[in-house]
Amino acid sequence: MADAPLGSASSPCIGVCRLDGKSGLCLGCRRTLKEIAAWPGLAPAERAAILARLKGRKAATGPGRNG
Repeated sequence: MADAPLGSASSPCIGVCRLDGKSGLCLGCRRTLKEIAAWPGLAPAERAAILARLKGRKAATGPGRNG
């Protein structure tokens, strides 16, 4: 996971980059492939919105492989 500039959300990637065939979510961070690909170009508010959605996904599916 690379460091992000001050004031922006850092990537939720935990280095377990495998997509679940049923849900389409990464088994590590719970993002979709579209969210992962878009992450570097997103504004801080868009990143924050994704991070908020991840909390719900983790609650529904359990924590990722490393957390």
